[in-house]
Amino acid sequence: MLTVDQRGSRRSADRVPAALSALSGVPTVLRFERTAGDEFQGVLDDPAVVVDVVRRLVRAGTWSIGIGAGPVQTPLPGSTRAGAGPAFIAARSAVDAAKRRPVRVAVRGAVTEAASDAQAVLTALAALVERRSDQAWEAIALVEDGRTQAQAAAELGVTRQAVGQRLSAGLWEVERDLWPTAARLLARAVG
Repeated sequence: MLTVDQRGSRRSADRVPAALSALSGVPTVLRFERTAGDEFQGVLDDPAVVVDVVRRLVRAGTWSIGIGAGPVQTPLPGSTRAGAGPAFIAARSAVDAAKRRPVRVAVRGAVTEAASDAQAVLTALAALVERRSDQAWEAIALVEDGRTQAQAAAELGVTRQAVGQRLSAGLWEVERDLWPTAARLLARAVG
């Protein structure tokens, strides 16, 4: 369960519609939808997808992200706005905590220690993603899309070594190592 709140919404344009559009293809239990003002929520059941969504939102740079790991009340309603249960309560607490953190990601869950560990790993991932250069993102996007470093280099008009340097400077391999760890910890936090 994610509760996401736009930072600085009173001083900037409403970014919720663009975020909802960008996340429309994400597999969810209950789709992402605006719940109030500059906030949206979605219910997911795959921790790896949660990690991917966090990465996307952190890269956008305008969100406080709360992750609630736990059960949701069933039967599920037709709308995320009508959902209830411990995961919703945890996500609300997490987004409030995220607003006070330097890296605006927080996790609350049924298993407190696992939620804290997941938060630590996701914070490291978020810090890494926030500081990545545009050149690193270009190389990462091409390689993640299935191109070899040589193909990415040809497309970018740089050497293969330059692509390798961009991936290295962007700490892409470190990030890839952290993804499954974050997902496992989120799964454990559910209880």
